Amino acid sequence: MLIQAHESALLVVDPQEKLLPAIHDGQAVLAEMVRMASIAGLLGVPVIGTEQMPDKLGPNHPDIRRLCDKTLSKRHFDACAEGLPAAIPPSVRQIVVAGCEAHICVLQTALSLLQRGYRVLPLLGACGSRRALDRDAAFERLRQAGAVPVTLEMVAYEWLRESAHPQFRTVLKLIK
Repeated sequence: MLIQAHESALLVVDPQEKLLPAIHDGQAVLAEMVRMASIAGLLGVPVIGTEQMPDKLGPNHPDIRRLCDKTLSKRHFDACAEGLPAAIPPSVRQIVVAGCEAHICVLQTALSLLQRGYRVLPLLGACGSRRALDRDAAFERLRQAGAVPVTLEMVAYEWLRESAHPQFRTVLKLIK
C-alpha cells in the first residue's frame, strides 16, 4: 500500500533541546526530522509535534518547532492520552512517526495509534533513544504490532508520486 500525502500526517514526538544531546546519534536524528518535516510542509502534509513536560525538559528544538502546524504539551508517555487523536485531521489514515525516545514515547504513542486503526509508519532515521539497543527493540516491537518502518526517501517519493509534481525539484534538494 502506497503512502498517500492527502491521507498522511507527520508526528514528531518530543525532539526537545534538553533531550536531544543524550540521544544516540542525536544530531543525525534531528537532521532527519527537520528534512522530513520540511518535505511534509512543502507537500501540505500536516506536521504535529509533542513536547514531554516542557516545563522541565524545555521546548522542542527550534528547527522542528517552526515546522510544526501544532504542538501538544504532554505528561503521559503516550501522546494519545493527552489529546493527540483530536489534533489529527479527519482525512488522515497514515501517520509517519519520528521522535525521541523510540522505546518510550514514540513506541507507546505508535501502539495507541495502531489500536485506533491508523497505519503507522515509523521513520527509521528520525527516531532515536539514548541507546541504540533500545531504539532497535522499539522498531522490532512496532513491526510485530503491525507498524511498517520506512525511510525518508520512501515517504518523500510516495508523497510526490511523480517527477512532474510542482514541488519535485525543491523536495529533491532536501533529499540529496
